[in-house]
Amino acid sequence: MARPRRIVLVRHGESTGNVDDSVYEREPDHALALTERGRLQAEETGERLRELFGHERVSVYVSPYRRTHQTLSAFRLDPGRIRVREEPRLREQDWGNWQDREDVRLQKAYRDAYGHFFYRFAQGESGADVYDRVGGFLESLFRSFEAPDHPPNVLIVTHGLAMRLFCMRWFHWTVAEFESLSNPGNAEMRVLVLGENGKYTLDRPFGRWRDPEPYGITGWSEGHRIEWQGDDR
Repeated sequence: MARPRRIVLVRHGESTGNVDDSVYEREPDHALALTERGRLQAEETGERLRELFGHERVSVYVSPYRRTHQTLSAFRLDPGRIRVREEPRLREQDWGNWQDREDVRLQKAYRDAYGHFFYRFAQGESGADVYDRVGGFLESLFRSFEAPDHPPNVLIVTHGLAMRLFCMRWFHWTVAEFESLSNPGNAEMRVLVLGENGKYTLDRPFGRWRDPEPYGITGWSEGHRIEWQGDDR
């Protein structure tokens, strides 16, 4: 099995929806574009990616949204060294089609009270729904490693929630741990690095907005040290 040396997760750059939530009433979420600031953010991240990958080949998966495609384009990776696949399972959480701003604000308050993982937006998805499809993608990704000529790098250009849920699934984090994590910033990276022991570790943790609040023995107890190391998956 040709496991990649690194798996890089990147959130899209700043979009028009990140600076003006009223745009969701006029444009579908998947069609929102990067702002000028978002394009510059993606270009800066692209510089770091080109340095990280060097002359190595990269298997790229990108969410089907406009802002993720634009982010990938701004990376300016060598087209001769990348293989790009659009992956619908990496799309943003579905909050419904045409979104009423006040209704979304109310539902966000409900979500904060109910729990980000379990709350399902009306006519949309819950975090658990996104977890399921991201988990399905992860299974497909793992099978792709069976190819003897698999590139030594994987790049996933997606959304903040999908990044956190990908890591939750990969590293077997609990729901309580997920609920405590903050979204990465626009165009932020996280890298899963393959160690000599055959396990992947996360280059740096996600920020936290609160301490985990587990229900039982699978949660994080007081004083427990978080290991950002995965198993052979």
